[in-house]
Amino acid sequence: MIKPSGLHFLLTYQCIFECDHCFVWGSPKQSGTFMLEQIRNVLNQAKDMGTIQTIYFEGGEPFLYYPILRRGIQLANRLKFRTGIVTNGYWATSVKDAVEWLKPFKNIVNDLSISSDLYHYSEKLSQQARNIRTAAEQLSIPIGVISIAQPEGQDGVKSDSKPAMDEGTIMFRGRAVEKLAHKSPQYDWSQFTSCPYENLAKPSRVHVDVYGNIHVCQGISIGNLFRTPLKEICKIYNPYNHPIIAPLLEKGPVELVRRYGIPHAEGYADACHLCYESRCWLYKQFPETLCPNQMYGIS
Repeated sequence: MIKPSGLHFLLTYQCIFECDHCFVWGSPKQSGTFMLEQIRNVLNQAKDMGTIQTIYFEGGEPFLYYPILRRGIQLANRLKFRTGIVTNGYWATSVKDAVEWLKPFKNIVNDLSISSDLYHYSEKLSQQARNIRTAAEQLSIPIGVISIAQPEGQDGVKSDSKPAMDEGTIMFRGRAVEKLAHKSPQYDWSQFTSCPYENLAKPSRVHVDVYGNIHVCQGISIGNLFRTPLKEICKIYNPYNHPIIAPLLEKGPVELVRRYGIPHAEGYADACHLCYESRCWLYKQFPETLCPNQMYGIS
């Protein structure tokens, strides 16, 4: 049994960008968006859980479906959840415009996270992000910036250097495997004996996508809340019986490779890289678990 305190809506897989580091393969060509009644359903299930305190809306780019995002935040606030949004801020073309976009979220959004880095824009802190920061200060909306460091220097040479203090590191999943893994130093595959990012046994937050899949890590589902109530999914969850999570808990991506006899290279950029490529080998074998197709770059 698990008792997550956070639920993150993947409101849509669609995005105006196709960032190289995106592990949900966000793209203008992607499909799949929540309808308002589905959001109501999920929020009610989250309330019934009794443990969930925070609701986030992210994507893709959630502001592409602004009326649904706005209403979803309002509904979550009425149910006494703390709320947050993750956005690339494409819509903040001026401070005045940003104020108008953000006014409906005044006093009901507890965190507005802006993705701004050289994958999204031509500068680490985009003009859009600066506009949002000024507008949010005027409206007293708490904000933060999510910035991901690049795995290579400006000359394209692979680098072992650590990111700046205000930058996160790439997790080599999804499109990052295809576009960026070769630009990173490669490490002996046999060293990846644990999952460094997710508490798969007792996740503190889960993601829900437009098809109802509950992800403990994006692309690894533990159930579908459109078929089984979220409360029941969390109650019966046994990570040690899960075909993907059990080996990851035993000895990380290395065990996933060994258990299923997956072909592998000698070197990988990180544990996510080995895990993701292993899951790509397995997703047809476990379609209810390794889903949806969007997470694996399939339209």
